[in-house]
Amino acid sequence: MKKFAVVIAVLILVGGGLVVTGVGGDLFFKALLAYGKPAGVFNPDDAVAAPNYSLPGNWAALPTKRGPAELVPQGIERTAQGEHPVDVFFIHPTGFLSAGSWTSPMEGGSGTEENTTWMMANQASVFNGCCNIFAPRYREANIFSYFGPLDERDKVLGFAYQDVKRAFEYYLQHQNQGKPFIIAGHSQGSHHAQRLIKEEIDSSDLHRRMVAAYLIGSIVIPVAPSLFNAMDHIGPCQSAEDLGCVIAWDTMPESAPALERPEPSLCTNPLSWQVNKQRSEADLNEGSVVPVGLMNENIGAREDKAIDQIFDALAAPIKATTWAQCKGGTLFVSDNPGEGFGIDAMGTYHVIDYALFYMNIRNNAKLRSNLFLSSQ
Repeated sequence: MKKFAVVIAVLILVGGGLVVTGVGGDLFFKALLAYGKPAGVFNPDDAVAAPNYSLPGNWAALPTKRGPAELVPQGIERTAQGEHPVDVFFIHPTGFLSAGSWTSPMEGGSGTEENTTWMMANQASVFNGCCNIFAPRYREANIFSYFGPLDERDKVLGFAYQDVKRAFEYYLQHQNQGKPFIIAGHSQGSHHAQRLIKEEIDSSDLHRRMVAAYLIGSIVIPVAPSLFNAMDHIGPCQSAEDLGCVIAWDTMPESAPALERPEPSLCTNPLSWQVNKQRSEADLNEGSVVPVGLMNENIGAREDKAIDQIFDALAAPIKATTWAQCKGGTLFVSDNPGEGFGIDAMGTYHVIDYALFYMNIRNNAKLRSNLFLSSQ
């Protein structure tokens, strides 16, 4: 039972699929695939019907929809959704772990959908101080897509991306009303956001309205120089006040090695908002927030069942939890930031990429939004 729990923790907490090198790592992931991956190869015809984004039920968060994306940490002033002059389009990470299909069937009341609710509470909510939150539900790629051949992974991700693209197009046409916007995501969400920015935003006049993009926790598909080389207008942010640019990091404990990736990765230090190797001390950490609730561990053949969690409050921010330093494209922090911020089974802080820097992100998104509005 203990080994089973470790396997579950590995898959859930990796989220985007960490790269493991060496014979042992290859055997480990082959074993995981054999244990829980969906049957057969991905076939788009087997997926459920595409979500209709004119229906509020196909959005995990909307300014007109009460939900956990509206939560604020204890002691932080709440501002009403729908009244901000800036939006955020947030793309949630992987929460679909079941062997039932290669893409999420988007079943209401499932563990997968409850995982999406967890993401709204603990990640998307960071932007409610600056922005009206729009977060589509989509036929996300199964976690096991990341552990197979790259061509198969890219087919499943490409399918899921089409939902994200259609949601963004619907948002622009019916909901945005010409306002500036932030793009944000985590893990699989950041993978889709990279493509959205390159193909839809940089290549059109939309880049003039993009305040910034927070592409956090991308790991296995890094925010690489090749992404920026393929764009004409959008590059990495270099300071806390830069606009129309990209921010990215993946968090690891101090004692861990840097992440191995197929390409170099952008690493933005969220305590200084600079791209360099200088260590930023803990007194610059404006507040970490311990995540509320749990991710469902419905992996492989286990029933994709929710546990009826209620996400109704966030904890108070904890200041000065950790220092931060970029090295080799990875963001390193303290081995022990405190209770509630534990290292996961893969030895990373992937799931708490947002939580460790919650108030820094919140305040920076407000700063960039205000600067953008002033510049207009």
